[in-house]
Amino acid sequence: MLRGGRALRALRGPGAGVGPRGRGGAAPGRPLRVAAPRSSDVFRELGPALSRLGQTLRQQLPGPGVWDPQWSPQSCPPPEQADVVVVGGGVVGWAVAYWLKALENQRHGMRVLVVERDPTYSQASTVLSVGGIRQQFSLPENIRLSLFSAAFLRNINDYLWVPNEPPVDLQFQPSGYLFLASQRGAATLEAGVKLQREEGAKVALLSPSQLKAKFPWINTEDVAVASYGLENEGWFDPWSLLNAFRRKAMSLGVLSCVGEAKSFITPAEDEMPLMARDRVKYVNVRLPDSPEQQPVACAIVVIAAGAWSGKLLATATARLPGGSLAPLPIQPRKRYVYMWHCPDGPGLECPFLIDTSGAYFRREGIAGNFLGGMSPPEGDEPDTGDLEVDHDFFQEQVWPRLAHRVPPFQTLKVRSSWAGYYDYNTFDQNGVLGRHPQLQNVFVVGGFSGHGLQQAPAAGRAAAELLLHGRCSTIDVGRLAPGRLLHGEPLREAAIV
Repeated sequence: MLRGGRALRALRGPGAGVGPRGRGGAAPGRPLRVAAPRSSDVFRELGPALSRLGQTLRQQLPGPGVWDPQWSPQSCPPPEQADVVVVGGGVVGWAVAYWLKALENQRHGMRVLVVERDPTYSQASTVLSVGGIRQQFSLPENIRLSLFSAAFLRNINDYLWVPNEPPVDLQFQPSGYLFLASQRGAATLEAGVKLQREEGAKVALLSPSQLKAKFPWINTEDVAVASYGLENEGWFDPWSLLNAFRRKAMSLGVLSCVGEAKSFITPAEDEMPLMARDRVKYVNVRLPDSPEQQPVACAIVVIAAGAWSGKLLATATARLPGGSLAPLPIQPRKRYVYMWHCPDGPGLECPFLIDTSGAYFRREGIAGNFLGGMSPPEGDEPDTGDLEVDHDFFQEQVWPRLAHRVPPFQTLKVRSSWAGYYDYNTFDQNGVLGRHPQLQNVFVVGGFSGHGLQQAPAAGRAAAELLLHGRCSTIDVGRLAPGRLLHGEPLREAAIV
């Protein structure tokens, strides 16, 4: 599924021609020519020579997955040393890795390793997402992150195009987000729109009559006001973004391996002074289908393991000297996504609609198909031990709300469904981005509670700037630092879907 470039293309510069391929050298025992070779003989010998050169270069490239489309990451064990180890190969982890190499301005500079335990991404939040992007948030940090990401996605081939590869196509659908508010939530929605406009987002407020005029299929009963994103909002293909970050990062020299980070090792007491012992010296990576663990020496660790970041940090630091660390309150929360067919439903103008009840839906393609779902009440969170779908939840909770808001949905037919994980920050439902307060060389990027995919380009850049320069110059994310967790200072985001 993961597509790389062709090996032969890697050996050519842009615009270079391709000579004929040879089929091998002379047969054994063939007499040596003494006359001047003809041009056809020269090209016959050139083919095998180029083939041998290509094999040699592929062996020397930083990571066999850079150019080989058939590369299997299981065949690449972790190196003994890396400057930066990124734990988690989802879109956030690869975004961090990409920006580290893109901003260092050095072709053969730092050695960055991405460790991912599941190369199939069968349970990854990235690929199981519905792929939305919006600027309609209640906190300026989230608005700025998503504005940056929107500009990045609009010009994605300026960043992530790999020479001699097809341009990146995210299949972006710029249909906007439409938030509906009841009388009870009207003031919060209006305050959010005011802030969004101040930050540069283009968002319109709609009265019930304006809403009905623009979207006649909406039942505006109990709707007091709506907000509609006019620009930079919609949805895209999550897999395409993940693969684009991965391909570009590896073309810049980022290494990748399949494995699970099991534990961190800090310097021994007799090696380093007391302050330096609060640093991770090695990351132990367990290899697939094996009890063996490979220690990777490193200078910096980035935790970008999504929904499993909290568990990872707790497990990896359980045996560190000096007692356990403060827990990282990032946990998996299971969310269901349902796809249904309704030929009489909204048409091409259908936005990504967030109902007053919390139910949501968007168009999927142009053939009368839709995706949607709803977060359960706080006290009724489903078991996260598997990704089984609760079909009764749709019948009893989601469908009645959808049918109330869009009457044609009364006759919808569910066609498929799946479940995925939010990397849910139980502390304040907001992203955590910055240096860990108790481990000097560990950085956390996660806990975005459902909007990590859309903010990955910006979060990756912010994290890379912190690692490289000690501060974020592009986007001020200082308030998202992990220190607020330790000090009990929540930074709540109201617009969690």
